Amino acid sequence: MLKLKDEFPSNKVSNEMVNTLNQIMPKIPSMRWGALTNIHPTNAKIKQMNRLLPHDKKWHLLFEEKDQVNVDGVTIRRKTLDSMT
Repeated sequence: MLKLKDEFPSNKVSNEMVNTLNQIMPKIPSMRWGALTNIHPTNAKIKQMNRLLPHDKKWHLLFEEKDQVNVDGVTIRRKTLDSMT
């Protein structure tokens, strides 16, 4: 299975991809943010992204795996409350 670190070796590459994405993708006047994801978004995911992403009218890359999420080249690890004790 291909891991995110294999797809995105450094933040520099991810930042270049995000900049290119923002140049290509359309801007909508009432847009808060946009996200290009590898999964189908649900209402719960959209609410979560609304809290996570800044309302800067830019597009963001969001790749999800079982134990982590990669947002614009920054890895966020998922932890459950059970694993914290």
